[in-house]
Amino acid sequence: MYVYDEHDRQMAVERVAQFRDQTERALAGELAEDEFLPLRLQNGLYVQRLAPMLRICVPYGMLRSVQLRRLARITRDYDKGYAHFTTRQNIQLNWPNLEDVPDILAELAEVEMHSNQTSGNCIRNTTTDQFSGVQSDELTDPRPYCEIIRQWSTFHPEFAYLPRKFKVAVNASEKTDRAAIQVHDIGLQIVRNEAGELGFRVHVGGGLGRTPMVAPVIREFLPELDLLTYLESVLRVYNRYGRRDNKFKARIKILVKALTPEGFAEKVEAEWAHIKDSPSRLTPEAIDRIKSYFTEPAYAILDNATELLAQQRFENRGFDQWLKYNVDVHKKPGYAIVSLTMKKTGTPPGDVTDRQLEQIADLADEYSFGEVRVTHEQNVVLADVRQDRLLELWQEIVPMGFGTANLNMLTDIICCPGGDFCALANAKSIPVADAIQRRFDNLEFLYDLGEIDLNISGCMNACGHHHVGNIGVLGVDKKGEEFYQVSLGGASQHDATIGKILGPSFARDDMPDVIAKIIDVYVNKRTEEESFLDTYRRVGIDPFKERVYA
Repeated sequence: MYVYDEHDRQMAVERVAQFRDQTERALAGELAEDEFLPLRLQNGLYVQRLAPMLRICVPYGMLRSVQLRRLARITRDYDKGYAHFTTRQNIQLNWPNLEDVPDILAELAEVEMHSNQTSGNCIRNTTTDQFSGVQSDELTDPRPYCEIIRQWSTFHPEFAYLPRKFKVAVNASEKTDRAAIQVHDIGLQIVRNEAGELGFRVHVGGGLGRTPMVAPVIREFLPELDLLTYLESVLRVYNRYGRRDNKFKARIKILVKALTPEGFAEKVEAEWAHIKDSPSRLTPEAIDRIKSYFTEPAYAILDNATELLAQQRFENRGFDQWLKYNVDVHKKPGYAIVSLTMKKTGTPPGDVTDRQLEQIADLADEYSFGEVRVTHEQNVVLADVRQDRLLELWQEIVPMGFGTANLNMLTDIICCPGGDFCALANAKSIPVADAIQRRFDNLEFLYDLGEIDLNISGCMNACGHHHVGNIGVLGVDKKGEEFYQVSLGGASQHDATIGKILGPSFARDDMPDVIAKIIDVYVNKRTEEESFLDTYRRVGIDPFKERVYA
């Protein structure tokens, strides 16, 4: 992963000093709230329902064990002893004191971390597939391109005050899209053209929130070296034509729809013609320099542990289930990709204690070259585990609460903090997730159902990505009462679709029964090989509606 150079370290220290001064002036009354607001937002600091919230950047989801241990100590010393993994691969503190935030940022800078541009109308953390660099089907490792975009976009003066927040994702796998690129402002799919040259298929204008949209393709092939100049052209067009009079219509997706994808692409191409050969154009040397940070760890030469694993699986059914659902194929013989699920029943999705952060750091050092990845689904990945140590790892993580073999199952719920913390939320998310997990706390039944994405958001901002859940749940307010709207058929992979609203909303206590009725329809209507999404797409929404509202 990327390691700070002297320039990065100096910039981080100066940024902390700058924000310390701004915070002190705000606390002294020398900065009005409306003056402090954009300054604190671009340092990741929100004012939430009960306390400030600090969002800490985890570039493309990568963390070293030393950083995990520092995060653990910060949550213990400055917060209430736990933090929260977000759907943008970041981590949040929900209870810091405003006066302590500069000290927290100073401690983060010591381990090459920051909270720059995790909020505000700027380019946010660039995300990618949590299996990047270790999966066998990707065209190339996308993380260097994420780092290039991060360095280019951080503190870029032209993009510090965009019409609205801006999110970019990069994917390199041809089979899967764990980065959900088509519901981002810009989504980049790494591809090769007919000549075998590496480049990007560019999607622009996706997003969730009040007006969910799947991003159209505005360029089928962008040469690798033109990445930054083309992205800059997109941002320039957005900065020039994006609406600033209405924040609900200010996202780039609204502009793309208004101009049409073809019209928007024409403006981008016209802008790009002026700057495509500018000094901002990438060079092979610049790309190779960033790639040099993403070298492979010291893999051992191993034989596949097929016979050993077969014997261990036969002797231990729990281990067998965990291997099947939480362990993926690695590009290196003898290694495996392990997902630690943070969704044990009774645990709010994404929440992690200071002690668990330290345990994850120990696991990273012992089993995965000292590194972990945070996932879009609010789980954690050990990317480089020896197959002959998988049983040992599983036996260690089960008591920690990381070994529940429910990855991608109904109870592996994506969930925002909701009304328990967020001032924007219309309803609580965590109690709904908890009730559904308890209702379906039977792994054998979950395995029979197969993969089902259930996503919960507490408001239309859609931090829980409910629009692209196979089953989506949205908290709504009805005359001061919390209700929940259900949508079906959403997806965030290469076949990305926005879910359709089932009908009128439901009271919180009804939600487990509502989900159970939806599942009943699926079980009764499916064919032997169909997933939930397959069945929904075949039979449509009406059978589900009839059952739920009967």
